[in-house]
Formats: sequence, C-alpha cells, structure tokens
Amino acid sequence: MLDTLISSKTRLKLILKFFLNSNTKAYLRGLEEEFGESTNAIRLELNKFEEVGLLASESEGNKKLYQANRKHPFYKDLHQILLKFTGLDQILDRVVSRLGDLDEVYLVGKLSRGLESPIIDLVFVGDIDKDYLHTLVVKTEELIQKKIKYVVFGLSEFNSLEQEILPKDHFLLWTKE
Repeated sequence: MLDTLISSKTRLKLILKFFLNSNTKAYLRGLEEEFGESTNAIRLELNKFEEVGLLASESEGNKKLYQANRKHPFYKDLHQILLKFTGLDQILDRVVSRLGDLDEVYLVGKLSRGLESPIIDLVFVGDIDKDYLHTLVVKTEELIQKKIKYVVFGLSEFNSLEQEILPKDHFLLWTKE
C-alpha cells in the first residue's frame, strides 16, 4: 500500500532505509550499490529530504553521510507508518506484549538495514516459553503475510555473546524498561 502512496521507488527505498532504523547512516555511493539505481536519482531524493529537514548530513572525509533527523516533527509519524507497513507493529502487539518475562527484542536482517524483505528476523532476549512464542509467531505470520525468523537467548547468555549475535545494522525494537 505504501508503494501506491509513494510512487517513486527510490523515495520509498530511502524512507525505509532511514526511517525504520534511525541509526542508519549512508552515503550516496553506498546507496547506489545497495539500490542498484543511478546516483542522480538517489541524489535528487536525498536533496529533497535534506531541504525539508527530514535528513541530516555530515561530512566524513570526502563523503557526505546522511541520517534521519529524529528531531523533525514528522519523524515519529513516518516511523510508525513504517512499523505498520512492515508488520512490525503487529509483532509488537500480538507477540511481544504477550510473552511475559521478555527483556529485549532486536530487529536484524534485511529489514533492519531498511531493505524490503518478506522475512522478518528477530532476536528475543529473556526467559520465555518457546512453544508459546512459536504459536504466537505462526498466528502473526498469517496476519501480516510475512515469515518471521527468530532466535531466543536468555539474558546472561545474550550478554556474554552480544557482540557475536547482533550484526552491525541491528536495532532495538522493544525493551521492557
């Protein structure tokens, strides 16, 4: 549905890239390689986003790095729309809220990098009933029409292995604090 509202595929890719995971930073050439599109099309969209203040930029050597401007009044709204678009809102509502002794949930994989994906990759941290988690995931997959891959770690196990478990482009989707 979002692709109906936003007809520019480049613009939609940039919105996903920067507003789903606000920690994402990228530069023009990297986006060109990732999206497989011309630098001109990407540059035009980046300039538009920067002009209206949705993206902030900084120079790093001879590269201009872009990142979502979390202080922009529309940032939270765009982020919420993307949670709905990707199905992550349903995961939070139907899975995370019902698990009990859960400490954190991380989004990893393609979606955490702002790339569209039919698979949602999650890392659950806490002392949870894995059978119940599986039941909730199956029901949610039917609802959102996407597959959910997940792994579960106890808190102490996660703390000792965090560097090996989480890829660079992960983000904290939920925490109990």
